[in-house]
Amino acid sequence: MPSNRADKQVSRRFSRRFQVDMIWEGALVGLAGGGVVTLYRLGLTRAEVLLRQLLALMQRQPLAIVGLVALLVVSCLIVAKLVSWEPYTQGSGIPQIDAEVMGRIDMPWHRVVLAKFVEGTLLTLSGLSLGREGPSVQLGGMGGKAVSRALRRGRGEERLLVTCGAAAGMSAAFHAPLTGVLFAVEEIHKEFTPSLIVSAMASAVAADFLVSQVLGVTPVLQLRFVRDLPHAYYLAVLGLGLLCGVLGSLHNQGMFLLSERAFARLGRLPFVVRLAVPYLLSGVVACVAPVLLCGGDAIVEVLGRPDALPLLTILGLLVGKYLFTSVSFASGAPGGTLFPLCVMGMLIGALYGSLLAHVTGIQGLFVVNFMALGIAGLFSSVVRAPVTGVVLAFELTGSFSALLAVSIVSIVAYVIANVLGSDPFYEHLLANLLGVRKVTSSVRGNVTGEKALHSYTVGAGSRLEGRRLCDVDWPASSRIVTIDRMGTDIVPTGSTMLESLDSILVIMDADGEDQIQPKIWDLCRSSLATARTPRR
Repeated sequence: MPSNRADKQVSRRFSRRFQVDMIWEGALVGLAGGGVVTLYRLGLTRAEVLLRQLLALMQRQPLAIVGLVALLVVSCLIVAKLVSWEPYTQGSGIPQIDAEVMGRIDMPWHRVVLAKFVEGTLLTLSGLSLGREGPSVQLGGMGGKAVSRALRRGRGEERLLVTCGAAAGMSAAFHAPLTGVLFAVEEIHKEFTPSLIVSAMASAVAADFLVSQVLGVTPVLQLRFVRDLPHAYYLAVLGLGLLCGVLGSLHNQGMFLLSERAFARLGRLPFVVRLAVPYLLSGVVACVAPVLLCGGDAIVEVLGRPDALPLLTILGLLVGKYLFTSVSFASGAPGGTLFPLCVMGMLIGALYGSLLAHVTGIQGLFVVNFMALGIAGLFSSVVRAPVTGVVLAFELTGSFSALLAVSIVSIVAYVIANVLGSDPFYEHLLANLLGVRKVTSSVRGNVTGEKALHSYTVGAGSRLEGRRLCDVDWPASSRIVTIDRMGTDIVPTGSTMLESLDSILVIMDADGEDQIQPKIWDLCRSSLATARTPRR
């Protein structure tokens, strides 16, 4: 029986219908995930409006601060209870989707969707400096899992649909479908396969179409250039890339230090105690600097005329936003950092461009250009996904002519952050998650005999390149089904020689894939890939 099931999975993967199925399934995931994220965005928008109304009331009636205190206390207790009820909602949600795609955890999609939705709304209503993009990726991924369960797909295909859901979530959150596709492929799945690209595109486009019908077509961050940056200023672009690389590295190290050192000391106390720290800080910020509250929409409004802002004001907003976001996120509150990250990138670009205008006499209208470049640079250095950063900046500006400058700043920032030795943000969080969940995720129950199919690409200079299949120490319970070499399918034998960029399809026991997959990834890893800096 297990053999018949495995044969059916293999034949389905190679059938012409599979590609067609992945398109409509991806679109279905996009509608499901995009629908959830659209409702999520509507809830967050309404929550922020209510918070602003309360702050305005406090200015007229100081006693209204009692209402703010009551709101913070009740919200903190409810969010802490929800996180205890469903622990996989803690944090941004992107590392959880990474682990789900790897097969290391199995999230209950209905509990995650319900808890994350309520938590995000309450956190925004309470003003914590957290973004919606990370939770949107998790909500979209769970939408993909729900569709997979409804269609009764295998575990391997389910993870493909979870990736599609992540693309839909990112697309719906940013109003940027190409960014959603590339983020899902570059950051989450880390495999460029035709079936993945096509299905993720269908999912992202469907989600973007849905959210456009409800919320309009205007991007979340709309940056329109008055003029394109002249090539004579590209030396300044290199400088901005260097600055973003350094600040991105400091961003990661600071957040890791705060989370793993300062807040770790509260680890033995109830989670509500950790959560109370950013809630208390939010109450203080609401009274002294309300512009720093929530994800950063208020700061985006302030940056409508960046050339008119004093340098110290921009610097104060940048430092304040980073500190508030760091405390909010390091506490384990169920929210993301991508939108605050983009806002901080805008502030870095505005500060850099305004400083250039004061020192070199560059026209102030180019400050907006540097703001867009700052988003791409900081995103690339923090997340270590430069291609996604480039496409994100393009979709936010709509300028093809800016691609060269955006590419330069992204590459420089990416290289500098790697040289400085800081871990990529989400990979570090994923490692921590798997360390915490190691015992839980390894308890899988009885062996069912179910099989899973996964494809891998032989990296240049990897341990597989130039070796015969029979000479490789493959993990137990795994078998090479076929090799795709430049579009030609090769039936493997023991004497088949592997070449760089070969795509190998591997069938394995589903209950052991969390141990098998890392071994095959290690075999396929290119020697050109950046080595991870050992943790101290």
